[in-house]
Amino acid sequence: MTPLRLSGIQKSLLVVLALVAFGPALAAPPSFLTFESGQVRPLAMSPDGSRLFAVNTPDNSVSVFKVEDSGLTLQAKVTVGLEPVAVAPRGNDEVWVVNHLSDSVSVVSLTGTPRVVRTLLVGDEPRDIVFAGPKGRAFITTAHRGQHRTHASLAGVPGAGDPQLTTPGVGRADVWVFDPASLGTTLGGTPVRILNLFGDTPRALTVSPDGRTVYAAVFKSGNQTTAVLEELVCEGFNPYLPCLVSGGIYPGGSPGPETNHQGVPAPEVALIVKYDRQFSQWRDELGRNWNNAIRFNLPDQDVFAIDADGLTQKEAFAHVGTTLFNMVTNPVTGTVYVSNTEANNHVRFEGPGVFGGTTVQGHLAETRITAILAGTVMPRHLNKHLDYAKLASEPGFDPTAKAHSLATPLDMVVSRDGRTLYVAAYGSSKVGVFDTQALESDSFDPRLNSGAYIPVSGGGPSGLVLDEARGRLYVMTRFDNAVKVLDLATRTEVGQQVLFNPEPVSVVQGRPVLYDAATFSANGEASCSSCHIFGDMDDLAWDLGNPDDDVTQNPISGRLLATATLLKPHINGSGKVSDFHPMKGPMTTQTMRGMSTSGPMHWRGDRANGFFGVSGSDPNLSFMNFIVAFEGLLGRASKPTLTEMQRFTDFQLQVVLPPNPVRNLDNSLTAAQQRGLNFYAGSRRSDGLPLGEGLGFTCEGCHRLDPSKGFYGTDGQVSFENIPQIVKIPHLRNLYQKVGMFGNANTPFFMAPDSGWMGNQVRGFGMVHDGAVDTIARFLSAIVFIPSIGVGFPLSNPDGTRRDVEQLMLAFDTDLAPIVGQQVTLSSTNAASVGPRIDLLLQRARTPFTSKILGGVVKECELVAKVALGGRVKGFLYNPTGNAFIPDDGTTTTVSDATLRGYAKTVGQEITYTCVPPGSGARIGLNR
Repeated sequence: MTPLRLSGIQKSLLVVLALVAFGPALAAPPSFLTFESGQVRPLAMSPDGSRLFAVNTPDNSVSVFKVEDSGLTLQAKVTVGLEPVAVAPRGNDEVWVVNHLSDSVSVVSLTGTPRVVRTLLVGDEPRDIVFAGPKGRAFITTAHRGQHRTHASLAGVPGAGDPQLTTPGVGRADVWVFDPASLGTTLGGTPVRILNLFGDTPRALTVSPDGRTVYAAVFKSGNQTTAVLEELVCEGFNPYLPCLVSGGIYPGGSPGPETNHQGVPAPEVALIVKYDRQFSQWRDELGRNWNNAIRFNLPDQDVFAIDADGLTQKEAFAHVGTTLFNMVTNPVTGTVYVSNTEANNHVRFEGPGVFGGTTVQGHLAETRITAILAGTVMPRHLNKHLDYAKLASEPGFDPTAKAHSLATPLDMVVSRDGRTLYVAAYGSSKVGVFDTQALESDSFDPRLNSGAYIPVSGGGPSGLVLDEARGRLYVMTRFDNAVKVLDLATRTEVGQQVLFNPEPVSVVQGRPVLYDAATFSANGEASCSSCHIFGDMDDLAWDLGNPDDDVTQNPISGRLLATATLLKPHINGSGKVSDFHPMKGPMTTQTMRGMSTSGPMHWRGDRANGFFGVSGSDPNLSFMNFIVAFEGLLGRASKPTLTEMQRFTDFQLQVVLPPNPVRNLDNSLTAAQQRGLNFYAGSRRSDGLPLGEGLGFTCEGCHRLDPSKGFYGTDGQVSFENIPQIVKIPHLRNLYQKVGMFGNANTPFFMAPDSGWMGNQVRGFGMVHDGAVDTIARFLSAIVFIPSIGVGFPLSNPDGTRRDVEQLMLAFDTDLAPIVGQQVTLSSTNAASVGPRIDLLLQRARTPFTSKILGGVVKECELVAKVALGGRVKGFLYNPTGNAFIPDDGTTTTVSDATLRGYAKTVGQEITYTCVPPGSGARIGLNR
């Protein structure tokens, strides 16, 4: 009998009917979640030039194209892990894919039925992969955290184990090294070594021409800036009157001005300082020495050279750039080129600077390629033609300058003769073309050189592959999710292959507003993503106040506001708890992910009041109010249209945070985390005020934890925290990303003692709104454990309790369960090691989970399985109620867990299991 064939929609309906038949239906979550993972190496070519590989990030797949003189022809599409961002061939018939959200690498065989034959489990958020050295080892960049690096199967592997998130002076950048010829039969493969580098999260990799050196670049490496605690900046606005604070002498007060243009006094705030390498001093804009205030050193090591055979660090290169995107080596000279941007965050204020001098308007970060040759680091500004002193609203501004600009430089490729470098300008819809000698000598003129730039349709060029044999350049364009074919002789686009895109139309239409510098900035260099890298953070603080702006009113409800003026008579500068003063001081860049349920935006919630109106709770209105930043920060002469801003808002409010990589995969808490939760949510007050009188709060009473409402540390209200400004209570979902700065001086606000000299650290900014507090534990010493007011507040072990709460916050709940994205491949040889992990995936796919963005009560994940059967890869979706798998062939016959696992006993029928987000199971597992 011929099997029944159903369409994708019919299959989805079949799944729903099956679930109803097996039990009560749960909430219906969205079928697609937007994570906005940044592509690193999305294109690659087989060594023989016959195949082109392209990752499809939203579709969690890799496409294999046959390369011919006539163009590209799709040969196969293989489902891999979630959010693939990089691909690298190992020979002509095997390709490895890096899965950013799944914390895995998919080994794809093109022999027989193209399929995943092995899944390697690595550290958190892997980004890039290369093969190098005489043994052809695989090198993979990951963050120095994640559940996989502590798994028992890695016992004995050098570099594995506890990431020591609360230990000072630990590198937060890992490179996992595998021997492809000996992956072992352990759960996720056995690495030869996990190399640790002294940086905070690596991204790009490249290999020397002889294959013996691997270069690894730190992603958001910083620029030797940090923040001086507000209490160490002398009171008043006399910059040259020193003061004594907790036994330390500091050079003076804030540089001012002490009021805005209306004459309203400004609040006392922290101060951003930058390290002056010539004088070995931390200096502010006035040249004052703040060495007494900074208790650590920032070596700012950006690029590391690794011996590919001995697996040791050979050299480190500093001051390459602030945000490092990609790298490539010159095949002739060995010069390393690093695409990067250099942030200008040590300059204060947005707006035109009428009140006093230079601001960052139109000059947020410079687009650069840094060349590293013979140990010398040579940064080259690609847009050196820009005159930042001329604003779009002023006479003398050149509106044609943006035509010669490049923004957000990502992937690069160099010609075989080493003479030409191509760079994908993500925010410009162009491919920049440079003579390498002119680039290295800094003799190029952008106004003349731009004539060689190649325009690319679709927007968001992110990956490049050079096909010199055919005179072509292949370009991945992320905005339209396509591969473009460029003719190098004519510099024109001659073909394209559009990849399937499951993203909602609103995501596709809104994404360009985040990145497109050509349309949304004055000079073609700046965009919202200049600071919000891929919609996230740049790990820096910026002082984006504006003395020329007005004081506005705060409509947000709050806690402890009645006590604010009693303890801080000059709260908010004006002495009024309801004021948003425009001179807010340094504040760290916040993630723009996960904002749909957090209410008003910015650290103070000040986007609650703006261009489109006032609301104390509406996230849509609050994000729309960011429209003023296009003029004030990006330097645009006019605001975007209402339609453009709404598209941006509709897109960004759909971007979600990833699962927490610190929390156990079974969503359980460690003993310390549980003790922290007991205190956090327990009956004991945490602010020292009596409960029951409308004043006292437990930690949870202020930092609300209610997944059903989307509250993960905040319910959108503001609070008085005994600091000079009223701030919005922040969410706590991404604190693990802010680990790496250790060292604070003693101040009256903190009960924790002076840290003393802490030596080298990897980050210049830490916790709270200004990034001036080094650790969660130190902040807890001031906020959570302040002495009670006349009632006594004994703790038998305050330091232990503080550490426990810190451990909880590093593993804080998020919108997705920790199991989401996790995967494993079962083969004919590894059932003993993989079986327990499959059991865990099945268990979590049966476990209820509450999340507002997922529609309420769902399961922690939906479990998908893929196996090569009958000449194709067949998909299965686990039905937790029926405890069986639904096949993708449209039949109603389900497959038991045991039967499915039995397929893998046959060589070539490896089964890859993936826990996908609730709602995505039918799309990923069945609708192929």
